[in-house]
Amino acid sequence: MGRYLTSEQHRIVSDAVAEAEDLTSGEIVTVLADRSDGYSDIVLTWAALASFTAMSVFALWPDFLLDKLHWLKGGWSHDWTIGETISLAIGLGATKFFGVWALLLWDPLRFALIPGPVKSARVRAAAIRHFKVGAERRTHGRTGVLIYLSMREHRAEIVADEAIAEKVPAEVWGEAMADMLAEIGKGCVAEGMAAGVRDVGKVLAEHFPRDGNDHNELPDRLIEV
Repeated sequence: MGRYLTSEQHRIVSDAVAEAEDLTSGEIVTVLADRSDGYSDIVLTWAALASFTAMSVFALWPDFLLDKLHWLKGGWSHDWTIGETISLAIGLGATKFFGVWALLLWDPLRFALIPGPVKSARVRAAAIRHFKVGAERRTHGRTGVLIYLSMREHRAEIVADEAIAEKVPAEVWGEAMADMLAEIGKGCVAEGMAAGVRDVGKVLAEHFPRDGNDHNELPDRLIEV
């Protein structure tokens, strides 16, 4: 996977994090991911469905395919044995399975066939995993927030640490999400993440203003995975 952002664009996000944290004791972590899952189970499901459908169609209308095979042989008739017919059905199913599996190695088609709710669930799960590793309970006051963007799924998540979640309802992050996705929708990924950071920073500053003893506990840099 190639990087989505240049060093200069990374700096836009990192600078926004540093500026936001100047006003709050909260800590903001930003993660930009190419994808949140490989979706191999979805690929296998589509391939199996195609295989099962092909064999079912053959079982219902066997003469259609057998007549085509006669035509390919120059029109000569052939009495198919039960074993040959079963082998033909299995071969047809296997061909469909591996054909669809190979087609879905192409990312645009694969992601187009993944149901929206599945994408949302996998992105949320990936965001929580990154949060547990990089931000959860790693600050003195448990005031870490993760802003997570998954490019292939076109989805983002904001995950907050325990102390923040107790004071800030999840709906409050809606404005940050809207501002972020509006910029990203225009192709401005770094600017979108920076906008989300600024909005999150305002919310944190309201509930967790910076005090004189505060120091930077988590890195400001954008993590690209």
